Amino acid sequence: MRKNRLTTTAVAVAAISVLATACTGQSEVGASDDPNAKTTINFWHGWSAPAEVKAVQDNIDRFEKAHPNITVKVSGNINDDKLNQALRAGGSDGPDVVSSFTTANVGKFCASGAFTDLKPFIEKSKLDLEKTFPKVLLDYTQFEGKRCALPLLTDAYGLYYNKDAFKKAGITAPPKTMSELADVAKKLTAEKGDTYQQLGFMPNFHGYETVVSHYMPSWDHTYFDENGKSNIAKDPAFAKMFTYQKKLVDSLGGYTKLEKYRGTFGDEWGAKHPFHTGQVAMQLDGEWRLGMAEDAGVDFEIGVAPMPVADDEADSYGKGYLSGTIVGIAPASEKQNAAWELVKFMTTDTEAVVNFSNGIRNVPSTLEALKSPDLKFDPRFKTFLDIAQHPESSTSDGAVNGATYQLALQDFGYQYEKGAVKDLQAGLEKTAKQIDTDIAKAK
Repeated sequence: MRKNRLTTTAVAVAAISVLATACTGQSEVGASDDPNAKTTINFWHGWSAPAEVKAVQDNIDRFEKAHPNITVKVSGNINDDKLNQALRAGGSDGPDVVSSFTTANVGKFCASGAFTDLKPFIEKSKLDLEKTFPKVLLDYTQFEGKRCALPLLTDAYGLYYNKDAFKKAGITAPPKTMSELADVAKKLTAEKGDTYQQLGFMPNFHGYETVVSHYMPSWDHTYFDENGKSNIAKDPAFAKMFTYQKKLVDSLGGYTKLEKYRGTFGDEWGAKHPFHTGQVAMQLDGEWRLGMAEDAGVDFEIGVAPMPVADDEADSYGKGYLSGTIVGIAPASEKQNAAWELVKFMTTDTEAVVNFSNGIRNVPSTLEALKSPDLKFDPRFKTFLDIAQHPESSTSDGAVNGATYQLALQDFGYQYEKGAVKDLQAGLEKTAKQIDTDIAKAK
């Protein structure tokens, strides 16, 4: 489970903006420690649930057995804010190996030197990254040719649906196109005065994972042009997505009514999630939701499918949004060679990746692990394995200021869906200028 949505990264963006200043120029690799010497390294990660923490420790135990000279001290529940403070402070108590759930910040991590350049370590180990990881994962762990991270497990987003609700409504299959999604959402919606007995789909940008970045892969799109300028006002895919989303909001009762209903939802990461309780019949979400829903003891049969795609892109059905955990080395670490041994083990050892995937129920991040017969998963989980390997699955583009451009686009979405912005094209043009200005300042 990962709390890595853009709606939870505002603090991380602010924190990393400070980190960029503090760490610029520190990414030159000067690792001189003996990786075969007896040593202790610190690994900081963000997982916090008991089962996840256990899976991390199990992986570390495997590493220490294979590398008896290296002891790993593990610290969990570390968000990007805490990570920022530690990387700024440096010192022996700080992390040697660092991880983050915020793939959108990789551009900033790499450009600022917050994470060490891994190229020398990769070359020394003779790793062929293109034969090891899916292309999208390689894209979101580097920025402008500089690789400062490697992927550790993947998040793939798809569509969950209540099969019992589908059967009751006479719907025999999940929607494959956006028009079908709108039709099915309407059929599954049962209004009750100024609220709902059941909502087919929560389209609002505050609606738990229904954020701009997760919607956009359903349309073929490009965030930036060849000159690095924002492309959102020029690429028609963005206008099409916002138009579709606003129409869906209006058709299901309108922004105000939907927001009022959203206020009745339980916590996204708890047992009372609205999909678990039957308040919504379909949910855009990551692969972790299947296990969480089963753990919550839902009283209906769960279906899983890829997210529907744009009507004129029906042949690309099966694709989706990808993100995941990233792992790197702290630039202030004096044990970078030992740290690299842990990074390499966690990210490229097939057994380690498979066991970790089984332990926390996330999608494996290497090509070999994705095909491993040792993967243990609910048959429905295969949907996410397929999305992770689909040639047209995508992620958000990197930027020198990390997720700032996504937050600007998301803020525009809030204003457009509630009707505060009437002229879509003008709004996109204004937002594009803001994105370009923010990036120019960051440089």
